[in-house]
Amino acid sequence: MTLLATAVTLLVLKQLIKPISIASKSLDDYRNNRKLSVLPTDYTDEAGLLMCNIQESIYESESFINEKQDLIYMLSHDLKNFAGNPQGLAKLILSENPSDSVKHLADLICESTNLQFRYIENFIKLLKEQDQVSKVIPEARIILFANILPFINEQVEQRLIDKNITLNLSVETDEAKLKIDEGLLVQVLVNLISNAIKFSYFDSEIKTRIYKENSNLVITVADKGIGFDKHQIEELFKKFTKMSRLGTANESSTGIGLYLCKKIIEKNKGRLSAKSEGKNKGAEFKIEFEI
Repeated sequence: MTLLATAVTLLVLKQLIKPISIASKSLDDYRNNRKLSVLPTDYTDEAGLLMCNIQESIYESESFINEKQDLIYMLSHDLKNFAGNPQGLAKLILSENPSDSVKHLADLICESTNLQFRYIENFIKLLKEQDQVSKVIPEARIILFANILPFINEQVEQRLIDKNITLNLSVETDEAKLKIDEGLLVQVLVNLISNAIKFSYFDSEIKTRIYKENSNLVITVADKGIGFDKHQIEELFKKFTKMSRLGTANESSTGIGLYLCKKIIEKNKGRLSAKSEGKNKGAEFKIEFEI
């Protein structure tokens, strides 16, 4: 009799816990994989009301994310139009066979706007890829590092030339199986190297190393620039960080680059960390993936 009563009690408890378990799984699916679930509506008690509220909250969150993405794409498109206006005027000036000094200034305007176009396009691509990755479970894929290096060099080359900085790329492993899209990895590395250039002094060197250590793939970007204090490490990766500073050539910053890098790496099962020995002692950023 006691066993029967225990079995009945366990059965009742299981039925009571079931809607909570379903709701919990739905939340986990959305938080981890941005997967929208349809919760059952045949519960009429408090548990049913809880699931109804959870589902409404999930769909409201998804709607907000989509609206935000649409707004960002629209603003990015408008920025391209704004950048195109001065370039159009500069090309008009060039067509009039100006003096060498005016031609030089017009060429600089064209070069500057081309960099802006490239930045905006990369930013839009990054958002689209990040949005796509957040909707699916990342699958491991082989990344050939020789294939991605030209794309990285192309995007940082002009910045390196402007400050006469040498980029030393050391690739000690040909490939790795990683849970990250190749394009996203390129954008993160471009951001880290660009950040190193910004805070490096003229005529210096930046070292980027890709290697395997135990069961990890490790990528480091190290510079000999202005560095930072150890207690400022957590502040580095915050959105709109208070540590947003001008570079050594007065370059400005949006303050969101490292925040986005960390989010992307963590979303794709990796870790991003930073270290520095202090002011004017350089900095190193390290990406680690388990392989």
